[in-house]
Amino acid sequence: MNLLELNTNTQTKATQSELSPSIALDLLKEGNARFVENKKANRNLLQQVDDTSKGQFPFATVLSCIDSRVSSELIFDQGIGDIFSVRIAGNFINQDILGSMEFACKLAGTKVIVVLGHTSCGAVKGACDNAKLGNLTAMLDKIIPAVEGVAEPANKDQRNSSNIDFVNEVAKKNVHLSIARILDESPVLAEMEKAGEISIVGGMYNITTGKVEFYA
Repeated sequence: MNLLELNTNTQTKATQSELSPSIALDLLKEGNARFVENKKANRNLLQQVDDTSKGQFPFATVLSCIDSRVSSELIFDQGIGDIFSVRIAGNFINQDILGSMEFACKLAGTKVIVVLGHTSCGAVKGACDNAKLGNLTAMLDKIIPAVEGVAEPANKDQRNSSNIDFVNEVAKKNVHLSIARILDESPVLAEMEKAGEISIVGGMYNITTGKVEFYA
């Protein structure tokens, strides 16, 4: 079965178990390529609803932002039952998300975790501006380490949301820090990655082009 067939047919326990982490990532890469070219795979989604009614066997877990433009199922051209989609503003890591990822990989069998940031991220902009608003304040504090982790520009007047290049560098840094937190704070996922059972990769979705750039 080729990658397109794997991306079109409903995932089963057998097909999921046969996938390697690298092939699982290739499925996402090919799906994004189809999305960019506006050539969606031909799926019967209602049939997939029926196929998955008694069980699900996703091959990937994607942590992304709540941004309305960044739906993982759409930008990776995936069907019902293909991916676990974890969404939170700023795609950062906390204990609940780690627990969800451990369930997805250790118990439900996904082969790859993708931490997906995106350009012009509103949550990242808020962190860059040190925005304060109710519960949003505590949430944005989770992204401050990424802001502090980007050295350039040194000029304080350019380290805010008006500098989109700075915003995007912070978003990229946030992805890398999130991956580091996964490995540091989840022995379960760290051991699986070390054993080659899963891969954990970062990526950045470009809201202008629709393309995902993956980080090695």
